[in-house]
Amino acid sequence: MIEILSNSPSVELLRIRQRDLTIEFFIREFKGEETIITSDKLHADLSDFLEYKNVQDDEESDIKVFDTFEEKAKKYIKNWTSKGFLTNYSENDEIYFELTSHTNKTIDWLSSLKKKEFVGAESKFKDIFNQLKELVEYTNEDIEKRIEILTSKKLEIEHQIQQLQFGEDVNVFEDYQIIEKFNNLNQSAKELLSDFKEVEDNFKNITKEIYHKHSDSSLTKSDILGFTFDALDELKDSHQGKSFYAFWRFLMDRGLQEQWQSLTLELFETLSQKSIESKDSFLKGMKNHLYNSGRKVTKANDKMAQKLSRIIKDNQISQKQITDKLIQEIKSFLSEISKLKITPDLSIELEDELYLKIPFEKRLTHEQKEDIVYNSKPVLADNNIYESDQLNKIFDKDVIDKKELSNRIKKALDINSQTTLFEVIESNGGIDKGLPELFGYFNVIKDFTHNFNPDKQQEIVFDTKNLKSIKIPEIILLK
Repeated sequence: MIEILSNSPSVELLRIRQRDLTIEFFIREFKGEETIITSDKLHADLSDFLEYKNVQDDEESDIKVFDTFEEKAKKYIKNWTSKGFLTNYSENDEIYFELTSHTNKTIDWLSSLKKKEFVGAESKFKDIFNQLKELVEYTNEDIEKRIEILTSKKLEIEHQIQQLQFGEDVNVFEDYQIIEKFNNLNQSAKELLSDFKEVEDNFKNITKEIYHKHSDSSLTKSDILGFTFDALDELKDSHQGKSFYAFWRFLMDRGLQEQWQSLTLELFETLSQKSIESKDSFLKGMKNHLYNSGRKVTKANDKMAQKLSRIIKDNQISQKQITDKLIQEIKSFLSEISKLKITPDLSIELEDELYLKIPFEKRLTHEQKEDIVYNSKPVLADNNIYESDQLNKIFDKDVIDKKELSNRIKKALDINSQTTLFEVIESNGGIDKGLPELFGYFNVIKDFTHNFNPDKQQEIVFDTKNLKSIKIPEIILLK
């Protein structure tokens, strides 16, 4: 606890002198629809905000009275980034900024301190009571006890069904209960995004550590790879990692996504019918928020993998350069010896009865090659060359039109916000031109937002005549 008070950026944000100005700007800039801001926009918006607030000086951020508001904005952003309030990354030669998980947690905590219109004690107690029952049920390995609990649930459900069949009123939540549960649901959903952000930060921290270790000349490539794999294993084996990856697989389920969308629409329709004002529409975009947050996690993972790839490649290139330099030195040495017209005292000891054939470069010679004389005449084949299957394949005019394949995907996404590659292929009559057409699809999906679901395999037939097919992971395409 003492370490958190001393080192946590969340606490530091509340400790700085300009916390009111800083938090107000963060909420204005990042808590709306846009949670990722380009560097140019962030600097311009902060400069205008500082001018509006008439900020003169700030010793903590080395801001002086005579600095322009543009200079003050740059110093604030640099200071906020170094303190862990903001994080940035580069993509397509553009720098983007976003709030760190520490800043998000601080702002969410401050929001939770606002006085509520009422406290739903009944609703909260029921939630706690239900969680207590669930915890007791799913931590008990006694089969008889589990059967007893399930039987009790079954009898309770059957009793409710009988009551409805006898014409009793349907038991529904009161308005105050709906409002309280709706607010709790929104709060839990926002906290879930903070968990995504924390996993993303873990990947980024591993990447930073890889950079540091790469700059240490005393460490080998093996040391860096060993650290990376150990760190990843530790993350995946942690409670946080296991929970995140299990949830991500659950989230990628197509049926769950459709069910989520249906339930969300039904909920807001019910709120509208009951004239309950729903100011917070966060749940409506929850699916996209979760997907975008998950994509950031995978991008952080990809960035780490790319860095490792560059490290391996750099080492391979450096080894090749050393080898090439050594060969060049040997050639230069032999060239100098040849000018002296002496036979160097060099030899290679070989094992007996060992035959080596080394394809050296072709030597210069004036000797003419012996002409090859053919005494026999080739016999003409019986088949017509125009009937050759191999020749027809070479001159086959069937080409893969990638633009047409791309248009098929666009058409499918115009109808549905989400589809799969398998559905696109099936809706267009399957594969007509074999594997090249399928690979054409693989090539064009990179232009669309997509994801892979490795837990679900789909079989695509690419040769109906010979019943040939290939199994691939489900490829989900998003609008």
